[in-house]
Amino acid sequence: MSEDRIRTPEEVVTYWCETLTARDWWQPTPELDARIRQQFAATHFALSQDVTPEWRASPAARLGAIIVLDQFPRNMYRASPMAFATDWIARREARLALDAGADKLVDYGRRHFFYMPLEHSEDLADQDLSVALFEAHDDEMYLGYAQRHRDVIVDYGRFPHRNVFLGRVSTPKEQAYLAEPGAGF
Repeated sequence: MSEDRIRTPEEVVTYWCETLTARDWWQPTPELDARIRQQFAATHFALSQDVTPEWRASPAARLGAIIVLDQFPRNMYRASPMAFATDWIARREARLALDAGADKLVDYGRRHFFYMPLEHSEDLADQDLSVALFEAHDDEMYLGYAQRHRDVIVDYGRFPHRNVFLGRVSTPKEQAYLAEPGAGF
């Protein structure tokens, strides 16, 4: 099986939601990042150019597209501008999926991935929607993360931990924030 082939939505969801664990999602290793890059870079590139109907054909397919566009780049391109390059496409796909009610038609334990592109946005309106969706999702852990993300956008208008990767100059206020233990995401 060629590693540079474009994967199907089902392969993406199976890998992310069944092969990997929550620990893999939130505490990834360089080895996992490399495996995801090897197996899914071609898929990410293809979806960055065109989200074809196959990726919108079902709630699970929509979930697969969002994982490829929002989650995988954070692994594949960690500590680079590429980690955020398809965020806008992920947000568009998330909004389309939400409009179609796709989030409500997947397993509860996977639903939060529909909301994360909004949580990753540097736009306050997206952040407010993220918090509202996570409140309705009724999971305190995910809601807490959403609220912390929104608080950073309220305070700084952007995610200061991205500045170094995006070539942005940090303000003194952002520098003080980044010096705090646990700053950033």
